[in-house]
Amino acid sequence: MRRYTASSFIQDAALDVLYTFAIYMAVTLGTGVALLLVWRQDRAQTFTALLGLSHLIWTFNPLAYLATRSADPMWHHIGLVGLVLVGTTYLSLLSLGFIHLSGRRFNRWKLLATGGFLFVFHVGLILVELHWAQLGFAALNTVIGLVVAWWLRKQGPGERASGVLIVLCGLNQFTYVLMGEPGAMLQTTIAAALRLLLGMSLMYAALTRTGQAVQRLHDRFFELTERSPQGVTVVRKGMVAYTNPAFRELFGMRKETPSPPVFSPRWVELTVPETERQGAEIIARRVLDGQLQQAEWHGERISLDGRRLHLRFKAWQVEWDGAPALQVVVTDDTARVDATQALLWRATHDELTGLPNRSALLQRLRELFDDPARPAFALILMDVDRFKLFNEAHGQSVGDDVLKVLSTDLARRFVYQAQVMRMGEDEFAVLIECEDAVTVAERIAQEVKAMLREPLVLPAHRFFLDVSMGVASHPSSAQDAEAFLQVAHAAMHDAKRLPGTSVQWASADGAQGLVAFFSAEQALRAGLQNDEFKLVYQPKVAAKSGKLLGFEALVRWDRPGIGRISPLDFIPAAERNGLIVPLGALILREACQQLAAWRDQGLNLVPVAVNVSPLQLLDATFPESVLAILGEFKLPPSCLTLEITETAAVAHMDQANEQISQLRKAGVEVALDDFGTGFSSLNMLRSLPLRTVKIDRSLIDPMPNQEANAVVKAICDLASVLSLDVVAEGVETEEHASAAVRAGCDVLQGFLFAKPLEVDEATRWLTDRY
Repeated sequence: MRRYTASSFIQDAALDVLYTFAIYMAVTLGTGVALLLVWRQDRAQTFTALLGLSHLIWTFNPLAYLATRSADPMWHHIGLVGLVLVGTTYLSLLSLGFIHLSGRRFNRWKLLATGGFLFVFHVGLILVELHWAQLGFAALNTVIGLVVAWWLRKQGPGERASGVLIVLCGLNQFTYVLMGEPGAMLQTTIAAALRLLLGMSLMYAALTRTGQAVQRLHDRFFELTERSPQGVTVVRKGMVAYTNPAFRELFGMRKETPSPPVFSPRWVELTVPETERQGAEIIARRVLDGQLQQAEWHGERISLDGRRLHLRFKAWQVEWDGAPALQVVVTDDTARVDATQALLWRATHDELTGLPNRSALLQRLRELFDDPARPAFALILMDVDRFKLFNEAHGQSVGDDVLKVLSTDLARRFVYQAQVMRMGEDEFAVLIECEDAVTVAERIAQEVKAMLREPLVLPAHRFFLDVSMGVASHPSSAQDAEAFLQVAHAAMHDAKRLPGTSVQWASADGAQGLVAFFSAEQALRAGLQNDEFKLVYQPKVAAKSGKLLGFEALVRWDRPGIGRISPLDFIPAAERNGLIVPLGALILREACQQLAAWRDQGLNLVPVAVNVSPLQLLDATFPESVLAILGEFKLPPSCLTLEITETAAVAHMDQANEQISQLRKAGVEVALDDFGTGFSSLNMLRSLPLRTVKIDRSLIDPMPNQEANAVVKAICDLASVLSLDVVAEGVETEEHASAAVRAGCDVLQGFLFAKPLEVDEATRWLTDRY
């Protein structure tokens, strides 16, 4: 029995059929490889890989067909299995490839199910008859081709041609069905031509799509660079290969005006400040040489149309037309830098005058103190005397004009000698930095004096000004900028005590005094919070009988670590910083609380006098607050006497009259304190609704001197005519008492009777003498 091999059944086939099949296999193999090579160059074209693989798989179909022609059953069955596997795989890859080509979505499970169906379909047909299998396969190819042609009908010419060709490939397979074995060569020949055309159309579609992708990249590049607000340029081999519109606009490159080539020597000369040229060139060279992967820097540039720019640069190496190039991205930071500089300017300069401010002065002083060379310098602080009068008399706008004109005159006059600064509302500073700073400071102070002898000229006014100047020089005992400034301030405050435009040089004692002043002020505030103030009570007695008629409540400060402080030492400070108002309210409340305590003890009450400051008198609600405190402790108004100084009454005549009238109507007595020390007139005594006049101790002390007696008697006679009681203060001797009684005083008060008493001693007086 003859044994069949692969070579024996091939030899049984006609040579012309084999030749035709070889050509067909070469076409499908070449087409498949070509499509795979296209995919290798552009991995985005997935359909070329799938269709290329389908062509490679289809290359084995003629071999499988020839195997089925073998008389050997084994090869026959191998051929049948080959036809099933090749056909199923080919149709699956073909379908998937054209799905990708058409841009349609696919479901993985549906695709697997379809592949399974094709496999079962092929197996079923082949088991029936090879002829029927070919018919079914041709029908499937044609249906798939028609579907693909429908999918691709609206796409490019390559895609549409592919759809038509795949339909023709399917129809061509009916040749064998219709003609049988004689039609195999014709079908194979036509199929080879169709496969060749199909491969070409698919490659054309791939190339078209690659070109479209390149165009999209170009368009994207256009969007990113041509329309980018950042400037972009590419430098290749020393020549500019590309610049975008933002770059040209940024540097003022106008089409109508020829510009020098970008980055040419002329360009660098026009746009890059000389101090930054070398650094920019070094950075660019290091990037191109690969020493830096990416570089960033910033600097000042000048556009071709003269604008000063603040730019940020970022550069890295790119490939441009096959050669290394430098890509530079330029960001315009001018607005941000200008805004930052404007904020910095406002932080260090006065908005009204444009002069450097206090922060700038302190910064410069710190730099001078930190300088190891310890340079010599001097500082003049000057304050415009009575500047509030300009605002009150002429309005704030005129006051501002005064400051602007004065600052302009000072800055212009001393521009080459010193730096003028504005410290605050009406305070200026002149900083001198030179070896003979002390001499220059003396000369400047004298020049300021001479300058202010002439009026300050404004558009609608002419003003004469006085300034108080404090001068400090370094080297000095000050160890830092703040201490040095404090020394100058102390000298300026000393100068304010002198009349006219005055100059005071700083001393260590002056600074220490200023420190002590502020320390005492801070302690005064703490004392109010910590209840360190208490009242003592000095009796007032009847001039003839010596009977107790009342007390004057006097405040004392028991300061921790120091002891008791006299009101002469802290009342002026309290009046200067406004603390006299809360302190006066505290004294009034303490006095009323003590009166209520004596009442609750069953004692008969006598009036208690409390001193009132001018600031309290200016408060329109002061009478209401007095009556509120009396009501709080359920005291009759007659228990309280308020004493106002003669100076306060004269300075605030209208307000005093209104406040005293309200208090008198409510039943509170009001006395005029320290009478004889101020500038009061008979008209004032007649106009104010007073109940009592207290003669100052300075008029009582000389008694019984004849002239002193005459003055006191005249006051008593005047008071008698106006129905006013007279209290003599400072009665310390029997002679004082006798003379005061003879002069007509009704009430006596002084050390002769008692010093200011603590509460328990005052309680005994109230018990024993009333």
